[in-house]
Amino acid sequence: MALYRPNVAVLMMNREGKLLICERIDSKGAWQFPQGGVDDGEELADALAREIKEEIGLPASSYKVLESAGGYSYLYASPAKKSGKLYDGQVQTYFRCRLKKKALDINIDQKSAEFSKYKWIDPADFKLKWLPAFKRQVYRAVMLDFFDVRL
Repeated sequence: MALYRPNVAVLMMNREGKLLICERIDSKGAWQFPQGGVDDGEELADALAREIKEEIGLPASSYKVLESAGGYSYLYASPAKKSGKLYDGQVQTYFRCRLKKKALDINIDQKSAEFSKYKWIDPADFKLKWLPAFKRQVYRAVMLDFFDVRL
């Protein structure tokens, strides 16, 4: 039986309805949503707030959670060691959020930076080719469920 790491991911929307995507620092041309693992004993909402702060520099006061859905899972291309355990994949909960009027600016220049660039796009403009093959099924489902966009 596969061992899945719990994970949270954010669909951050600006006030114009554009979606935030970030380019991985370790893989030029690989764009994704900010996301990360849930620590043992951590609530999903707390993990979301921590990951947003760590990856794009926003405190919880800068955005509002609009909706969430979970159970999106994928297997890694090869098992990955995380938090001392060997995981076969991740099971994700996605949160659609909107920046508040007086939100701070996105800041990807963090202590343990994961992203080199970011941009705002229309959800329909997301390209599956930006992702490794093992993540594409989840992104197809997420974009359909949250934005009614078929990739």
